[in-house]
Amino acid sequence: MSDSKTHSASQETTAWSISGYLMLIAMLVLVVLTAARILGFASSDPGPEDVVWFVPFVLLGPVAIVFIASGFYMIQPNQAAAIMLFGSYRGTDRSHGLRWIWPWLSKTKISVRANNVVSEKLKVNDLRGNPIEIAANVVWRVSDTAQALFDVDDYKGFVFVQIESAVRSIGSRYPYDDIEHQEVTLRGNHDQINAELRTELNARLVLAGITVDECGLTHLAYAPEIAGAMLRRQQAEAVISARKKLVEGAVTMVEMALTQLSEKNVVELDDERRAAMVSNLMVVLCGERDAQPVVNAGTLYQ
Repeated sequence: MSDSKTHSASQETTAWSISGYLMLIAMLVLVVLTAARILGFASSDPGPEDVVWFVPFVLLGPVAIVFIASGFYMIQPNQAAAIMLFGSYRGTDRSHGLRWIWPWLSKTKISVRANNVVSEKLKVNDLRGNPIEIAANVVWRVSDTAQALFDVDDYKGFVFVQIESAVRSIGSRYPYDDIEHQEVTLRGNHDQINAELRTELNARLVLAGITVDECGLTHLAYAPEIAGAMLRRQQAEAVISARKKLVEGAVTMVEMALTQLSEKNVVELDDERRAAMVSNLMVVLCGERDAQPVVNAGTLYQ
């Protein structure tokens, strides 16, 4: 069962062909010989034996010229030609320039150049169910001409459909953003997301003989219906995160100040005044406005 599945897919092979320039020279030589023979026969007084030899030569010469001329074809750089014999695949010719094969063989040209595709903006629900808009840029090329021509009906349309499917799959597999940076997200882990998208595309397109060289997200945003609410949430999360860092820093600074005051015997504070100093320092360090200093001209204790 597995062998039948393996052999069901086409595989590119190298087709037989020769340089078209050699056959062009042979055709030109044949043209010159045929023309010279005709002119020589017309300018002389041929006998019966000459006529017997002349008629087959005149008939076969043009036929051979037409036969040779029918086998020429041109392949440009980064282009290939699939050779067919009455519907049977005989191989692929990737040698660019003027080429020649038997005239009864048909040729189907296919480009193996790199193609750049920018997908449409797709609306997808991310891992948390939030609707987002996502689009990707994909650089792909044909790596196996036999699979591209014979294993799928339209390999270009196949590529477009698979790009859309892969982008939707990646978009629904991860959350859009994570303010705590504990998860892999679409917005925060571009390299990982792009690498996974390329791997998935190559797995999907191997059936059509397509290889993805590069891909990446070109558009990523919340859908318009929730963009305002998500922006406010992001702003609130950013404020909370900033406040958290500010408080952590303030606690550290207060602890350091009290430790140094105690170690250097600058002042001795009881628990009540230590609590008051901690409260004042936290207000100064965490407040959004500049602190106004108060000069105590009296004694330390009232």
